[in-house]
Amino acid sequence: MSRTITVGLLFERVRDALQLEQLGGAYGHERLIANSDVSSPGLALAGYVGRFMAQRVQVIGETEMSYLGTLTEEQRTQQLEQCFSFPIPCMVITKGLNLVEPLLAIATRQGVPLFRSPLKTAEVYRRIKPVVEEMFAPTETLHGSLADVFGVGVLFTGGSGIGKSECVLDLVERGHRLVADDLVICTRRGADVLIGRGHEHQHHHMEIRGVGVIDVPAIFGIRAVRQQKRIEVVVQLEEWREDSIVERTGLDSTTKNILGVDLPLITILLNPGKNITVIAEVIAMNHLLRYTGANPAETFNERLIARMRAAGEARQKPTGVGDVKRYLVEDDE
Repeated sequence: MSRTITVGLLFERVRDALQLEQLGGAYGHERLIANSDVSSPGLALAGYVGRFMAQRVQVIGETEMSYLGTLTEEQRTQQLEQCFSFPIPCMVITKGLNLVEPLLAIATRQGVPLFRSPLKTAEVYRRIKPVVEEMFAPTETLHGSLADVFGVGVLFTGGSGIGKSECVLDLVERGHRLVADDLVICTRRGADVLIGRGHEHQHHHMEIRGVGVIDVPAIFGIRAVRQQKRIEVVVQLEEWREDSIVERTGLDSTTKNILGVDLPLITILLNPGKNITVIAEVIAMNHLLRYTGANPAETFNERLIARMRAAGEARQKPTGVGDVKRYLVEDDE
């Protein structure tokens, strides 16, 4: 599903970073931006509009302004009228350049906001593009608790009342960090990076059943929380049942797809006496270990297969006199 944002929302996000001023008064903030790219009108100012991506935020630098200055007033008016006939959301003028006539008049008449920044064109692109991409990034709201465990973002999921918050609270008490509880806003960055954060009004509060709502940084200190974290492992908490299928070796890994990204999924069955906090720490450390290229389950399996293969080959060899003597010599019993 395509997303749109308003010019006013973008203006609020980048106004200070780009030192923006709006020319001609405050108008057009309700206009919609339907594309996450930022570009220059380029050849559209020269009259070729066949490939003009007008739905993007448009940036005009010294090159475009110099070109417009070479045109006669009649030519300039004609080219600008054609350019602004397209649904341009807004336009940013860089390097604090003075406007050529009648750029401001045409933009105002068409309702297209003009912003001016004192920064160089390359710097404007560098600062505005990540913001626009973040605002257009795919987002999903997840029910769960997210914690930073040894630098690994572990997302705990499961049914209501299963113990997600209590597990994360125990991790915080052991020195790990809370990112979000109960509601996790997940955003995809690039092709395979998922960033999780809490709701802006949540402020790292947690609901502990039987206790109520608690303020984690007020109790454990500001180092017990962080604003956002990459989600790397999903831990599904489920109640233990006699017919439950439990993974015993770690060779048959499963994944959970969130926003098109497959994450390792580990299912933990809850029964009395099981220390979920320690298991969560082991999950995080095992995940870090795999980053080094080590896979304990596969290594153990390969060593076991090699041992069985060697034992099978030994049974196929006939036992000679030399073997018997060596057995008697090496037998220290």
